[in-house]
Amino acid sequence: MHCKRDQTTENEEKQEQKQGQEHEIPLLALNHVSRVCSSVKDSVDFYTKVLGFVLIERPEAFDFDGAWLFNYGVGIHLVHAKDDEKLPQDRENLDPMDNHISFQCENMEAMEQKLKDHNIQYIKRTVGDEDEGAIDQLFFNDLDGFMIEICNCENLKLVPQGSLGYIKLPVDRHNPPIELEDKAGD
Repeated sequence: MHCKRDQTTENEEKQEQKQGQEHEIPLLALNHVSRVCSSVKDSVDFYTKVLGFVLIERPEAFDFDGAWLFNYGVGIHLVHAKDDEKLPQDRENLDPMDNHISFQCENMEAMEQKLKDHNIQYIKRTVGDEDEGAIDQLFFNDLDGFMIEICNCENLKLVPQGSLGYIKLPVDRHNPPIELEDKAGD
């Protein structure tokens, strides 16, 4: 009887492992974000001076105007816009509920000062409270009107809504704190 129960548990574990393998996707991390821009030179200046990205070589096979930048484990690929209609029409609008890319920041005050030093219009807000893990956010646009967020989102726990086993976290870089308690029973 005891042996049969162990065998049942072992079969269930094998079934769960098989299901996990079926759901595995061989992705590692975000590689780059591509942005069309009206001036590659001006955009390179913006992303290097304001956000600290580094200009890197790109393959010579690309025979169009562009640039590759890299830092913080992610790349930004800039491509000269052939058509201004591909650029945001309202370059002044800042709506945190609109499309944007977000960068994790360890010193929000220093980043806010950097935006002030470069005369960049921004929105500052705090979401949540100290008990839940308040996060500070800065929203601003790049030169072509694409919105960027800077945040200290590591203050907010990552609470999976499904199986934690499906979340892949790189071990060689910063990750948000994770709530490991099983919330399924709540």
